[in-house]
Amino acid sequence: MALLDQLASQVLASLQGGQVQGGASRDQAMDLMQAVLSLLQNQQGGLGGLLQQFQQKGMGDVADSWVSTGQNQPISGRQLEDVLGADTIGRLSQQAGLPADQGLGALAQLLPQMVDKMTPQGQVPQQNDLLAAGLDFLKKTLA
Repeated sequence: MALLDQLASQVLASLQGGQVQGGASRDQAMDLMQAVLSLLQNQQGGLGGLLQQFQQKGMGDVADSWVSTGQNQPISGRQLEDVLGADTIGRLSQQAGLPADQGLGALAQLLPQMVDKMTPQGQVPQQNDLLAAGLDFLKKTLA
């Protein structure tokens, strides 16, 4: 999990003050990121499928900003829950050992950063294996 630890460090460092909203610990943030990577790996369409969910819920511009090379637009917990659903938020939060409301706040901060880091060229990876694409990016960036 060294690469996940590096992703966590990179994402957490990009957050204001290195802190995750709601007081989630570094380990909980790492667990949450691991849960998100698992979700993306198992979701039909991977990252593209997730971005399509945002489009369908009227949040396409926000999600597209995470992929583009410009500034990431924020997303509120309520908006994120509308896109992903309470069950998914609850499952991701549980995997990170967080109450659902705390997990939602942390996820609203982490997800934009994760998508941004996984799409450094401003495009969704074309590989079927999103986790491999994310890890490949980390290897190149952190080598």
